[in-house]
Amino acid sequence: MRIRRNFFLDRDKLGYIHSTKGQRSTSDRLNELLKRAILQERYDKLEAEAAVFFAILISSAIRETKTFQKADLETLL
Repeated sequence: MRIRRNFFLDRDKLGYIHSTKGQRSTSDRLNELLKRAILQERYDKLEAEAAVFFAILISSAIRETKTFQKADLETLL
């Protein structure tokens, strides 16, 4: 479903859209670019969440390894 809205674009952005639209309409090209931008933003957010998750995971693994090594050394002594 398409809804007509009015938006304002900078001249350079509008020029880029016009120069890259090919046979498509300006609206179709703009929708394509917006879809790609939305997907990229979602991927960026997922990447940031994954980075936090793995940072916590690695931090926990390092702590557990150090605890194990300390217990192992105490056992040997």
